[in-house]
Amino acid sequence: MSSIDIGIDLGTANTIITVGGKGIMINEPSVVAYDKKKKQVLAVGAEAYKMIGRTPEYIVAVKPLADGVISDNIMAEAMISEFIRKVSGSMLLKPRIIICVPSSVTDVETRAVVEAALSAGARKVYIIEEPIAALLGAGVDISKPNGYMVVDIGGGTADVAVVSFNGIVKSESIKVAGNKFDDAIIRYVSQKYKLLIGEKTAENIKKTIANVYDPTGENKMQVKGRHLIKGLPVSMDITDLDVAEAVAELVMEVIDEIKSVLEVTPPELIGDIHENGIVLTGGGAMLGGLDKAITQETHVKCYVADDPLECVAKGVSAAFGMSDELLDGFEKISLYKYK
Repeated sequence: MSSIDIGIDLGTANTIITVGGKGIMINEPSVVAYDKKKKQVLAVGAEAYKMIGRTPEYIVAVKPLADGVISDNIMAEAMISEFIRKVSGSMLLKPRIIICVPSSVTDVETRAVVEAALSAGARKVYIIEEPIAALLGAGVDISKPNGYMVVDIGGGTADVAVVSFNGIVKSESIKVAGNKFDDAIIRYVSQKYKLLIGEKTAENIKKTIANVYDPTGENKMQVKGRHLIKGLPVSMDITDLDVAEAVAELVMEVIDEIKSVLEVTPPELIGDIHENGIVLTGGGAMLGGLDKAITQETHVKCYVADDPLECVAKGVSAAFGMSDELLDGFEKISLYKYK
């Protein structure tokens, strides 16, 4: 049986796996359920995510990635191995794998990602940077000397980059993204309403009623949690105004980062960006009203890509056929061509 090509968008919140010729095969949370007594992995992905906050003390739900990079090598290796096993089955030949990393990733962090993939059974490992993959997945032709700006907001990092002629011209990466938005909502609800909610509830609030551009307070959602003073379970309404106030500082951090990248972008490319607009990708791109808020603050039209969650994964898959053309990420291929 022949080898296969596997693309991995290894995200802080979700891991998406593509297989050559078949498209996206896995899109599951980046979570591993681990039994500390038996010292073994019980589940990974969606099955492990269901266990968060619902297990005995000796079973922990571990998130092996933090801020876009591997924070727990052993758990990351276990997760990647299981996902590769799911998509490759009983392949006789080891797969080629492309893994996506944030634009600001260090060599040490890159090495951790590569080693995890090799230990999981990869024949060769290639690295591609998220902004390049995001634009490819959004259907943008980056092969011409024409400037495009992409803002890829994942679970752990927000990558802001200007791309032209298959390469990254300017880029910045900040650790402000989906998970930080969730944490901010949890803190806000705790301080204002003395209500303790879980991360799943916070994420649901963000997805359901968030509006960071023009919240009215009329869009509401009932949430349940524990009252911090009474210690009893209660439910109350949270509004889109609450969510907007909770994440306001984080949204401005992202916008400030966009402005700082624009400030150092060559003048010729600024004109291209003004014409082409700013492309929003990643799960964070779906934060209600974010595109309008960016447009208002930067005076550059901003739009959310089709299927923003899957843009990077689609770009990773497309990159297998472009390894001779891409300038960023792929120039390091020789470092990771292990036999």
